[in-house]
Amino acid sequence: MRKNIPPSALARDSRFNRIDTEQRMSDTRDTMVVGFVDAEAEDVADRARRRMHGIFVGEIQALEGAGRTAYDFSTEEVPYELKLDMARQCWDEARHCEISVKLAEHMGGELGEYAEFTTLFEAACHKDAVFRLAGVNRALEGLAIDVFTQMREFGESMGDPILEYCEDYMLADEVTHVKMGSKWLREVTENDKERRKEALEFQRIVDGLFNFRGQRGEEQDSPIRLARQFRKMAGFTDGEVDDIAEMSLKQRAEVAGERMAATQMAAEASAG
Repeated sequence: MRKNIPPSALARDSRFNRIDTEQRMSDTRDTMVVGFVDAEAEDVADRARRRMHGIFVGEIQALEGAGRTAYDFSTEEVPYELKLDMARQCWDEARHCEISVKLAEHMGGELGEYAEFTTLFEAACHKDAVFRLAGVNRALEGLAIDVFTQMREFGESMGDPILEYCEDYMLADEVTHVKMGSKWLREVTENDKERRKEALEFQRIVDGLFNFRGQRGEEQDSPIRLARQFRKMAGFTDGEVDDIAEMSLKQRAEVAGERMAATQMAAEASAG
């Protein structure tokens, strides 16, 4: 079996329509870019199905990514116990895939209804295992903590105990996955501070990308709110959460500035 396979080598059937990261981030209709599934929104059903489909494909790639990390590296490169944790994560992600399929059906959706993006697996393709832990287990599984927390709240607000219970169940696993990443990132780089610094910078880049230009933060109007309490349980410091929130505020200000400039240009063109 090949090691370090590219995202294009992932096996999929005809139901899946794959797009790359650049296409995904330019599509404002994307599952995670669209505003949070507010129970009062007119298109709440479509938003919820989009979000659940995004979660489903994320779980598939999390399964594949953890499996690749367990296989791609020898015990000379990473501790054997790290490989065991990745194997345990595969088991969790497989359950999450099954749960997400059932939830999608419960919400009136179906596989392939929306596009699949390969961003998560792309982060799992780094040739350094520590960077994979930083990009996947800490950044993207950290995002999963935020998303599952809000989906649990959404299930409660909609009076849907099935959705609420399932999201709470998966949330507990995500906290464990992030905690494993935090643990091994520290232990593997204990005597290599420069490697740790570079891996954390990679994590920061991934976190910045998945702030969705300011849509994730701690403000009440944030479409995706940072779940600070659960992140701290998973090994994040307050400073790390603050950093994500500050990046998001900066991105939000940049977006507001771009919109203001576009409005001004449109007004000047109309006047001319």
